[in-house]
Amino acid sequence: MFDFLDYAFNQRALVAVLVIGFSNGALGTLVVLRKNSLVISALSHSLLPGVALAMLIFGGMNPLIGVVGAMFSALVVGLGTVYVARKARLDHQTAITVLYTTAFAGGLLLLEHLPGNMKLESWLFGNILGLRNQDLWMSYGVSLTILGMLAWHRRDWILYLFEPSVAASMGVPVTRLNYLQTGLMVLALVTSLQAVGAVLSSALFIIPTATLLQWVRSPRMLMWCSGLLGSVAGAFAVMLSNWWNVQTGAMLILLLGCAFLLSLLAAPKK
Repeated sequence: MFDFLDYAFNQRALVAVLVIGFSNGALGTLVVLRKNSLVISALSHSLLPGVALAMLIFGGMNPLIGVVGAMFSALVVGLGTVYVARKARLDHQTAITVLYTTAFAGGLLLLEHLPGNMKLESWLFGNILGLRNQDLWMSYGVSLTILGMLAWHRRDWILYLFEPSVAASMGVPVTRLNYLQTGLMVLALVTSLQAVGAVLSSALFIIPTATLLQWVRSPRMLMWCSGLLGSVAGAFAVMLSNWWNVQTGAMLILLLGCAFLLSLLAAPKK
């Protein structure tokens, strides 16, 4: 039953999905409770132009080049959104819609200039079985950073989630937390690229919290339970994708989607 673990690439995939699933699921609590689902979806789509630009400049498909390009593009869109929303009297969602659609359109134009041998399928849809040891170490570092920031500022995060104006009056650095949340989302999205790809990466943040929100009321408990759900679903996705010979990233999101539907049907009525 577990013969697939005899292979090193499956071992790396399992470890990576446990780590990424937990950190992204936990961070997703901030995304959902702050009603930033559109933001994370927009940021995930802004990864593509960065990957395309980096590969066009450096002329290769080196994974490190793609990761750096994706991070640069998402940071420009994410942090630029926070700045534009503050300076141009626009709401956050309007600002990010303007920036990410512009970036995505630029990425589509860049794709036309990539050589035919440069395929972006693994960046769009993920290929967790292709992870290398250095990719694992990057996942460890990013996940520890995310979880450390969530634990370190836990009181500030709770105030920031529900009453930003009250939090600011109590000395909580709301603007700094806004930038920090955006930066953490970008880091998490970049590490998710090879797991589920740019197209599906936002679901790894949103679905675990959306599933458990029917049952868990404490924001702190919701955060850690969402991380646990992301890890468990990831482990099952690796196993099932090996048994059935299907794509791991798509299987992961499908399992989470099924968990959400079951939770919705079984949840007590309000």
